[in-house]
Amino acid sequence: MLSLLSWIVTGLVVGLIARALVPGRQSMGLILTVALGVIGAAVGGLISTAFWPTWANDPNVDRMWPGWLMSVIGGVIVLWGYIALTADRSGRTTV
Repeated sequence: MLSLLSWIVTGLVVGLIARALVPGRQSMGLILTVALGVIGAAVGGLISTAFWPTWANDPNVDRMWPGWLMSVIGGVIVLWGYIALTADRSGRTTV
């Protein structure tokens, strides 16, 4: 249960930061923002494991900022994809 709550909180933080970094208005609710953050964190994690080794055996709070950074980058990538899929020809989001 605590793991699910941490995913929701992380998704909310990552989703809000990604929405703040991408210019323009995104018409998304809270649940979609959390989903964006969770998916973005997963995408960022996949990208980071391709380039850097993981420290799963020795978690250190001082070394967690690259994970947050990659989660936000993944959230921005997912948000750009969402905007591209939901935008009509005039550039406005349809959802």
